[in-house]
Amino acid sequence: MSKPICPVCTLDDVLSHSDHWECATCGHEWPKEAAPETARIVKDANGTSLNEGDTVVLIKDLKLGSGSQVLKAGTKAKNIRLQDGDHEIACKIEGSSLALKACFVKKV
Repeated sequence: MSKPICPVCTLDDVLSHSDHWECATCGHEWPKEAAPETARIVKDANGTSLNEGDTVVLIKDLKLGSGSQVLKAGTKAKNIRLQDGDHEIACKIEGSSLALKACFVKKV
């Protein structure tokens, strides 16, 4: 949970207590509210939502690193896992663990 700003003086010098926040500048106190966590929605190249365990297919050839290996379009990745970051999909293709961007795959 990130520190909020004070609703009274709008400064970010806020102290965290077990059940409330306290502004170190003006002394205002207010309760901590459990912010509802929004589930991240990851969509493939066609705009279809992806879920844990889905099977996806590459829609274009992808070069691996700086080497000469290439993953060909049409290669399947089964049982994907969704993760935070730039590369939203963690999977195994041909025995190698990879991280892929969702914009290069489509759901099967």
